[in-house]
This record gives sequence, C-alpha cells and structure tokens, in this order.
Amino acid sequence: MKLLDTPAPDPWHFARPELAEGYLQAFGLKLSSARGLFARRRMGKTEFLRRDLLPAALEHGYLVAYTNLWDNRSSPDVALIAALSDALAPQGVKAVLTKLGKPVRKIKASAKVAGAEGSLEAELGAADADRAGALREVLRQLDRQKKPLLLVIDEAQVLARAEHADFAHALRAALDIRKERIKVIFAGSSETTLREMFARASEPFYNWAALEPFPLLGDEFVAFTIKLMNSMARHRLTLAQGRLAFEELHRTPEFFKRFVERYMLYQPQGDAAALAHTKASVFSDDHFLRQWSELNRADQAVMTMLARGETDLHGTASLGKLAAATGKSATKNTAAHALRRLQAQNFVTRLGMGDYRIEDEAFAEWVRRRKETS
Repeated sequence: MKLLDTPAPDPWHFARPELAEGYLQAFGLKLSSARGLFARRRMGKTEFLRRDLLPAALEHGYLVAYTNLWDNRSSPDVALIAALSDALAPQGVKAVLTKLGKPVRKIKASAKVAGAEGSLEAELGAADADRAGALREVLRQLDRQKKPLLLVIDEAQVLARAEHADFAHALRAALDIRKERIKVIFAGSSETTLREMFARASEPFYNWAALEPFPLLGDEFVAFTIKLMNSMARHRLTLAQGRLAFEELHRTPEFFKRFVERYMLYQPQGDAAALAHTKASVFSDDHFLRQWSELNRADQAVMTMLARGETDLHGTASLGKLAAATGKSATKNTAAHALRRLQAQNFVTRLGMGDYRIEDEAFAEWVRRRKETS
C-alpha cells in the first residue's frame, strides 16, 4: 500500500522520467500545490506513480507518501495516516503510536519498530482509535521536517463517498494550511467522480486541484516491449505485429503484457494464437458476468447501447430498446435514472453533455462480445 513496500525491479517497466520530471517541475514553480490525474484501470497509472514519480521525488529531496485507497475503501483515513507515518518512519510511527497511547514495544508497525507486534493499521482500525488525533500528530511531525512532502493518493475517488465526508473535510483543512510544504497528487480511475470532487461546490475538495487526463502509453511503449521480448525470443515479432496486438487489446498496457507473456510461452503457435488467447482471457472474465448479473434490465440495456457506440440514449430508437429490455414503457427519465445508477457504481463516466462512456474498456468489450454471440 505504501512506498516503503518498494516494488522489485522490473525489466519490463517502460520508464517515463520526463513525465515525472514535468510534474515535479510544475510543483517547483509554486503556482499550485495539487493536481488530479485520471485514467481507466490497467492503463499504467499506478505503475508510473510508484516506479517513476515517487523515486524522482526522492531524488529531488522530497519525503514521499503513497497510498492506494482502493485497498482500504472502508477506512481511507487509516490508509492515509499510515502512509504519512511511513514517510517519517520510524519517528512518525512512534509518535502516532504514542498519541494513541500504545507502547511502541508492543506494536509492529510497517516501519519495523524493534520488538513490536501487531500493526499500526490495526491500531488505527480499532473502534476506539483517535484517528483525528493521530492525523494531527503525524502532520505536526511533518511540520518539523526540513524536506517538503509529496503525497500521492491513488484511487482518490474513494474520498468522495458520503461516509468519508467528515474525514475529507478534515484532510482538506489540514492540507490547506500546508500548501507550501505538502504537494498532493490525486489519481483515480473514475473520471466522473473525480470531476465531481473538484467541481461541485458542496464537495470538500471543491476547486482544490486541476484535473487532467493521465498521458497514456503508446507506440514508444510497444516498441520498447517488443524490442525487449525479441532479445529473449527464438521467434521474433515485428513492430507492426506488436502495434496490431496493442490496438486489438484497446491500447491497454496490462493486456498487452499478457499477450507478450502468452507469446513467449507458446512461440511456435504464433502471434495470432497468442492474441486470440489473450482476448478470450481478458474479455471473458467470470467477474464481468457477476457484475452484469447485478445490474437491472434497464441498466444492462444502457450498457449494451454504450458498448456498441450508440450515443443518443434518449432518442426514440433507444427508448424502444429500453422498453423491449424491461418489458414496459420507457421514457427519457428511464434512461436518465439508469445513467445515474451506472455512474454512481463507476460503470459509466460522463465526458460531456449527453456523452457517456463505459469506464472499463475490458467490460465494454465483454458486453460487445456477449451480445454478438447471444
């Protein structure tokens, strides 16, 4: 969850030092203290943050803290306090534990405090834990440091949930008075929710960070990966074959790496067989069937139309499809309610007025393939 769990070296990682340097230079101008980045899942965002941005920040003299709130959706406050404590480890962990009234000798925090048992997260997760006090204490410790801090909050849209509103307000207040010393990256996979976080006046982080798309990987990534693969493979692939596979897999880096792995293991079968196997694997997951089964018929009909590229969801033809799917008359409100439900569950994102897209392209492809074969 945190940067102290340093990722092992990965020869397949496509480094992007210029992009990392650009983000840090922007903070160095001191015109802003935060920015928001969004990209669909599996597009390489988290890998960049952990393997490129945070190491670059360390080289620039920052303290660094990273947390992925998707790993602790029910308690983002615990995840953030633990990440901030780790940035100061072991001093920060000890200070927080002392604030909680826990003897250090009995606690095994992720900072590897000698002779300890348990974990800082477990103590913070206890029902009677003073999380507000722990947050104040770790921030006081940060205030004493000479180095600035880069805080990276991955899957930050979790903070927009109503049950976390009090903590989000407290976090914003704490960060507001520390803009000179704490720089924040809010990253996430739900563009809709992130836009609401920063654009809706009622939200704690209203107008607090500029939101922009995360630059996606493209031909340079494909060329790097194919070159590395060819250095190990008996049967080499051309760059054109790599580009075709990348396009067929909807330019999704994670899926492309699965294709490369499959090809390397079964080279005599050829690239077409590896691509077919990869597509069948990533676009035919049982997980999608479970998600699909939980949607009502109106939501399924809207998902199907979006997957097929149909945009006029309130037109006569679309309402006719909704009526056929649900077995009862459909109005513009039927489509509107379905879209609201799908956005609330992060299935669909709103790009603009009347312009919607399925968040997970793998799910969209699964829906298309399901309808083609049904």
